[in-house]
Amino acid sequence: MKIYTKTGDKATTSLFTGKRVSKHHIRIESYGTIDELNSFLGLLRDQEIDSNSKELLAIIQNKLFTLGAILATEPKKDNRLKIARIHDEDIQQLEKEMDLMNEKLPEMTHFILPGGHTTVSYCHIARTVCRRAERMISYLHENEPVPDNLLAYINRLSDYLFVLARKLSKDLQAKEVKWIPEKLH
Repeated sequence: MKIYTKTGDKATTSLFTGKRVSKHHIRIESYGTIDELNSFLGLLRDQEIDSNSKELLAIIQNKLFTLGAILATEPKKDNRLKIARIHDEDIQQLEKEMDLMNEKLPEMTHFILPGGHTTVSYCHIARTVCRRAERMISYLHENEPVPDNLLAYINRLSDYLFVLARKLSKDLQAKEVKWIPEKLH
C-alpha cells in the first residue's frame, strides 16, 4: 500500500464514504484534532506513569480511532461503518476513574497552573487539545449531527485528563501551583 496517493494535491481529501471535501472542512478539522490528541496521549503513555493509567490511555487511544472514523463518515451513510461505536459504558468508565482518583487527591480550592513536571505538562497539553477537539466537534454538530454520546465522551475525556494531571502531580511529587489573581491597584 502506497502512503502517497496524490489525490490530495489540490487541497481536498476523501471522507470514509468517498465524498471529497476541502482539507479545512470542519469535519476534517474535527477528526484531525482527535488524531493530534491521540498523538499526545501516546506521548503521555510513553512516560513513567502507573500501569493502570497506561492501560486506560491505551483504551482511550483506541476509542479515539473509533471516534475519528465516525467523524470521517457522513451521518446519512454511517451504516457503512462496520465498527463498534462509543457507548455510555465508555463515558461511565472515565467517570469511575475520575471518582477513584479524586478520592486520593487534595480538595481543589483554586485554578491550577499547568506544569510542575514534564509528564504533567504533557497531560495538560492533551487536555487542551481535547478541549479544542470538543469545540470543533460542537461546531460540526451545529451543521451536521454528531452522536450525543460522542460529544459527551470527548467532554468527559477532557475532565479525565485534568484529574489525571492532578494525580500525576501527586504521584511525581510535583508542586501544584495555584492561580491567584493579581489584585487591582
